[in-house]
Parts: sequence; structure tokens; C-alpha cells
Amino acid sequence: MSEESTGDPGPTPDGSAGRPGPGRRRARGGGRHRWLAAGGVAALATVLGLSLALRSGAAPACAAAPVGLAAPAGVALAAGRMPLAAPPTGGTVHKGKATFYDSKGAGGNCSYPSAPANRLYVALGPTEYSAGAACGGYLDVTGPRGTVRVLIMDQCPECAPGHVDLSREAFARIADPVQGIVSVSYRAAVDPPLSGPLTFRIKEGASQYWFAALVAEHGNPLRAVEVRQGSGAWRTAARQDYNYWLIDSGAGPGPYAVRVTDVYGHRVTATGVTMSPGRVQRSTVKMYGGSAPAARTAPSTRPPSPRPSATPSRTTASPSAVASATAPAPQDGTGPPALAASSVSDASRPADCASRS
Repeated sequence: MSEESTGDPGPTPDGSAGRPGPGRRRARGGGRHRWLAAGGVAALATVLGLSLALRSGAAPACAAAPVGLAAPAGVALAAGRMPLAAPPTGGTVHKGKATFYDSKGAGGNCSYPSAPANRLYVALGPTEYSAGAACGGYLDVTGPRGTVRVLIMDQCPECAPGHVDLSREAFARIADPVQGIVSVSYRAAVDPPLSGPLTFRIKEGASQYWFAALVAEHGNPLRAVEVRQGSGAWRTAARQDYNYWLIDSGAGPGPYAVRVTDVYGHRVTATGVTMSPGRVQRSTVKMYGGSAPAARTAPSTRPPSPRPSATPSRTTASPSAVASATAPAPQDGTGPPALAASSVSDASRPADCASRS
């Protein structure tokens, strides 16, 4: 498995608190005792009222249900309901608006070492970003000038569902940047072409006692990542909103087998992943659409013939070639090559429903 060094793009939240500005007017000294007495009575009444409310089963005002996120134009939500947090998947066409921004070459909230080389990427609002569940998927976005395919790699905290924040380069493919904001439609790109096999990046600070890995080059959003060492049991990693998969108690010193499943049921297993923090490790398996092993010619038991035979040699189909018949069909209607031998199909849908720092 090949490796290359990268920096750590992990987000660092700012915990500083703003200080109040100067010039706040002080209360006059006169009547100070009257104000203190009145304040004490009010505080006592508040405590008594809250105690009675809790005993009677009523919820205090601070426990009111959170206000739902804004829905895109044309989408009506039932009273008191929040839109479901989930990444765009399947063939559903969404309508909304697009703006653009510049990540300055960074890989966004999905923690990729850098933005894609073609600079075609998108940030989604919290609902569609879905706590990292959308990372690594692709959208086809259509605007006044045409359609562009973009990698989901970032979160736009202020974007409501239906608002996609494109890179400047992607926006220029579908509209005049002078407009700044345009109406668009978009849908998930199912089984987009892959640029290569799966890659894994073990996070800095990881060890045999704390496992954290970033999975990339998977094409569709992921549903699950499982890890095991040797012949041990598979251990399920937990996805973080910054797109690393964690096992808090660790997975051992390695090397590991990593089983990856996407939202459409593609599943592959990569082996030989090592505990090498900060390095991108390229596996030998693709998430889907990988070429089947070359068919082997059945050996002949007859002695060589002095002249060419008119009968072609028979070939034996490999198990992976047979398994390819059950692989999900691609969007363009052309039959994909056979899946890798370690691939299996799982028709179950994503159970995960879950930030640009």
C-alpha cells in the first residue's frame, strides 16, 4: 500500500468569548436597598414557581422544543417539525439556490488534505451535510448555463436546506459569477466514476489504543466502516462530523483490514492498512466498478500440436465475474466491470442521519 505525507486539516473551534464594551451606565445609589429587596422577592417567587411546575409535570420554558431549520422555497413542513438530517441520495431532484465561496485550497470540514485538483466542490447546510454523512459524495448541480459535478467536502453553517455553496470555479460553469446567487436544481450522482482505489489516512495522535481514520475516494456517501486486526472480530467505527471514523478504545497495533460500506450497498474490504498517522495509504480495491481479475485459460492435458488449433481455448469465469451480475447498475446505462473479489452487495438503506468550521 503506497503512502504520502499530508498535513492535518482538522478543524480547531474557537472557544474565545467576546467581552462587553465600555461605557455601561451604573445604577444610582439611591433606592439600592429597595431594589435588592424587590430582586430577592422576585427570585424567590421564580424558584417556587419552577418547583411547582416541575412537580406537576409541566416543562419549563427553557425545555421548549427547538425551532426547526428553515426549509427551501416550495417545501412545506408540518408545524413543529424539523427537516430530516440526511445527505442527498438516490434520484431525487432538489430545487433551491446556489452561491459561491473559496476554501483557499483547504479540504473543508470533511478534513480532506486539500481541495480537489479541479477545484469543483460544494459546501452543504447542516441538514444536508448531516454531521459528515454527506462527505465524499457528489452532486450534479444545474443552473442557467449548464450542469457541473461537484465533490461534497464542506459545511455551510448558515445555509438552509436547498442552498448549495459552490466553489467559484463550479459556479462559473453554471452561471455568471457577477450574479452572485442563482436558482438551481441538483441531485446526487449515484456511482460516479472513481479516480482510483480507496485511500485511508490515520489521524495524528492515533495509536493502538485510539483508532481514527479518514476514508476517501469512495464516490458515494458512506454508511459504515468496520475494522479488525488479524482474525479478530469486526469492530464498528463511529463517524465524526469532521469525517474521521473513530474507535475510542482502539483497534490494536495493526495492520488492519477495513471493511467499507456505502449507502447503496457496495461493500469492499481493504487489507494491510497500517498505524501510520498523517500518511495517506492507497489500497488496491475500488469501492465499485473495479475490473474483474483476468480470466484464466484452462490448462490443456494434451501434448502440443504441430499446427495451430482451429478451436479456441475455453476460459473459466472467475467468481468475481459471476458476482458482477448482481452489482448495482450505473446511471449511464453501460454495464460496469465486475466488482472486486472482496465486494458484496447489501441492499439495505442508510440508517445514519446526522460542520464548515
